[in-house]
Amino acid sequence: MRDTVTVARALLGKTLVHGERAGRIVEVEAYLGAEDLAAHASRGLTPRTRVVFGPPGRAYVYLNYGIHECLNVVAEPEGVPGCVLIRALSPLSGLSGRLDGPGRLTKAMGIDRRFYGHPFWQAPLRILDAPPPAEPVAVTPRIGITQCADWPLRFLLDKLRG
Repeated sequence: MRDTVTVARALLGKTLVHGERAGRIVEVEAYLGAEDLAAHASRGLTPRTRVVFGPPGRAYVYLNYGIHECLNVVAEPEGVPGCVLIRALSPLSGLSGRLDGPGRLTKAMGIDRRFYGHPFWQAPLRILDAPPPAEPVAVTPRIGITQCADWPLRFLLDKLRG
């Protein structure tokens, strides 16, 4: 098993596919569970976070601010909360323009809470393996949060840094 930070870095360059739409994952953020006050799982096991405490490789999709749905990958072994937010994609097929921001990404990809708990190895929503990116990986603090905001848990391909 790999820890959440390792999974976050490993997701960079992989391909997120939903039906005919596909994009290369170019930005992610790690959320570490109980000790990470920015993580939903820091509040414990709830109906909303149930999947984050389950087995790895499943989708944690939630509604953020009552407006945007966000897609996460459950990263830790069952019983240990930890997930990775997919923040940006570079389009490969069925999409136009880089998808910056988790809400814009899920809307363009047609991903919503119906995929809560969906295993990423099964169609129609999958993450496909790809060679590691040639670009260096930039590490920055996470953005758009107030708790633990200074933790360097945002990973993105360096040429896309911003």
